[in-house]
Amino acid sequence: MTEAINTRAIVTDIEGTTTSVAFVYDVLFPYASEHLHDYVMTHRDNPDVAAQLNAVRDEVAQPELDIEAVITQLLDWIRQDRKITPLKALQGMIWKEGFETGGFTGHVYEDAYRNLQAWQAQGMRLFVYSSGSVEAQKLLFGHSDYGDMTTLFSDYFDTRIGGKREASSYRRIVDCIGLPAEQVLFLSDIQEELDAADSASLQTAWLIRDGAIPPHPAHPVHRSFDSIAFS
Repeated sequence: MTEAINTRAIVTDIEGTTTSVAFVYDVLFPYASEHLHDYVMTHRDNPDVAAQLNAVRDEVAQPELDIEAVITQLLDWIRQDRKITPLKALQGMIWKEGFETGGFTGHVYEDAYRNLQAWQAQGMRLFVYSSGSVEAQKLLFGHSDYGDMTTLFSDYFDTRIGGKREASSYRRIVDCIGLPAEQVLFLSDIQEELDAADSASLQTAWLIRDGAIPPHPAHPVHRSFDSIAFS
């Protein structure tokens, strides 16, 4: 059991950390792909949707792209698993319909649910940082397998604060939290994200739920949230 020293806040990733990667790739991504065209065509005049469509045009530096070309670009990004902010925002809008109509619930590992509850009860401040939009994060935890979990978290961060493999993003998150970086623990299943957090002086915990553990891991490794303890 690895101890995190003097921890007062925890920032957790979602995919592969609190939530099965299979749920994202087998449920969420296919749902967004299947419904994206109809959703965009139906809601294209909605200011929030229109803003994201224009952000796609800005991203590819092609302001003249028509609506069908924008949709094609979005579908290409989904196939490539690109972490593009307007794509994530639109996916979040589409998933909102799916969650709210009962098409699916958000998968959360039992050990993650149980420990997040316990940590909050102990006075820890909990935060989420994911490449999925804040809206999508709230939907997943708001319609989780365990009901509404959103009251567990103090705030949410997405790629609008910066890329997850950039140390500057974690410095901005720490500034928002208002604690010394050394008192914040970041949980993720991706070493490069943990490397960036470590470079910003955060504590780190590497969730490797399945598969081989590297012989000399760069971060403390955990098979589940159960082995994360606090002094």
